[in-house]
This record gives sequence, C-alpha cells and structure tokens, in this order.
Amino acid sequence: MDGLLTFLGTGTSIGVPTMGCTCAVCTSTDPRDRRLRPSILLRWNESGQERVLVIDTGPDFREQALRASLTRVDAVFYTHGHADHIFGMDDLRPLSFAAEREGRRISLYASDDTAEVLRRVYDYTFAPAATYPTRARVSLEQLHDRNTVLGVEIVRIPVKHGRLEISGFRFGRTAYLTDVSEIPESSFALLEGLDNVVLTALRHNPHPSHATLEQAVTWAKRIGAKQSWFTHIAHELGHVETNQSLPKGMALAYDGLTFPVSL
Repeated sequence: MDGLLTFLGTGTSIGVPTMGCTCAVCTSTDPRDRRLRPSILLRWNESGQERVLVIDTGPDFREQALRASLTRVDAVFYTHGHADHIFGMDDLRPLSFAAEREGRRISLYASDDTAEVLRRVYDYTFAPAATYPTRARVSLEQLHDRNTVLGVEIVRIPVKHGRLEISGFRFGRTAYLTDVSEIPESSFALLEGLDNVVLTALRHNPHPSHATLEQAVTWAKRIGAKQSWFTHIAHELGHVETNQSLPKGMALAYDGLTFPVSL
C-alpha cells in the first residue's frame, strides 16, 4: 500500500521565527525557514476511501490543517504530552463533528502518561461528567507496541526525551522520531530496512533533551535509510546553508514537504 507523508511543522516548541529574535533565520525570506510546531500527516486510500492519520496536534494545528486542506482525520498518534504536541487537540472539534455524522469518532492513541495529561488538560472533553455541548467527539485509545489503523500497522518506537520515555512511530518503511535525545539499543532493531527516517536535529550546541544535528547525522548513518530527514529544527540552522553541509541522502525537512511512502 502507498501513502503520502506531509510535514505539517518542523520547528521547535517556540517555533521559527522566534518571538523577539532578529537573527538571520528568523528574518529569512525563505519560506523553508518558517517552522511551525512539529507534526506530520499521513494519507492513504483504504477500500476506496481516503484515510488520514496525524502524529501530534500542537498549538499550530488549526493553521496546519487549513494549509493542508484537511476535511477529515481518522486517528491521531501522540509522541508525548508536552504543550507543543498536544495543545491543538481541541482544534479537532469541527472535524470530529463531521466524523460523528458518519457514525465514527476520531481515535487518539496515547501512552498512559500522555493520556493522563490529555484528560487533565481537556477535562471538559474527557471527564465522565463533562457537559460542554460542543466538546470534541474523540476517543482515547491505548497505545500498544503494534497498532493497526484502517489497514496500516503503526509500530511504537521507544525513545528518550531527556529523562522521559516517549514514543516514536514506524509505518511501513518510514519512521518518525521527534524530540529525541537518545535511541535505546533495542529500538535500533525496529528501524531496519527503512526508506525514510525522520529524526530530531535541534541545533549544533548540546541540549539536555534534544539531539544535535551532529548526533542526528550519526544516528542516520547507523540506521541507513535511503533518505534521512531532520525535524524539530531551531533558528540556529538555516535551511539552505545547513543542507549544503549534510551528507548525501540527508536533509532538513520543511513545513509542507510531501513525499510518497510505502506502507
């Protein structure tokens, strides 16, 4: 089965341009240097129907969904419960109303820790006694090591984000690992035989919970995917200048980048 992957956002938790900054990247006129909060979109056809899966709904999700002309979402997979990955969940509401008219709900797949955060932040949606009449029509689903959504298997890849264990995901011959500071040895075995891998590459200087560009390049070489893409990019890395320095088969992703994937 074939699908299309689109980067909805490739920036950090504060986005690029960064408020109050006048650096070369924040003032760049290259649209590839404008980075919304990190998220991707996966589209495929199943039984003659377009299916749509999103990984993370950050605070820019409404703008991202409009730009991508989204009219439906079938499922959302959450990497973890930080604000830049969950604070757009409520923007699913109009799409969830359309889903309800079709007799379905949007499924949200989250680890126990992330589900707890979602329930707390969106108490008016998930609390048993919630009465908000236009709350999102969504259902929280248990995230397993292997999950099947409308004919596509989504494999959870455990990774570290500082001291926190979070979730990366593999679908077919593509893997998406954002906000990563460490990939456990056991997870490398889940990353074999890839066409595409997406990895965090924050900046050159070390960070306690995100990989540097140099770390990401090292991981990419070990994983050996045909193409490596870097995301969660800070304003220290200009698109053109950085890509010129990268090995063949590696590049910074950018918002709106779309390419076919094998599922």
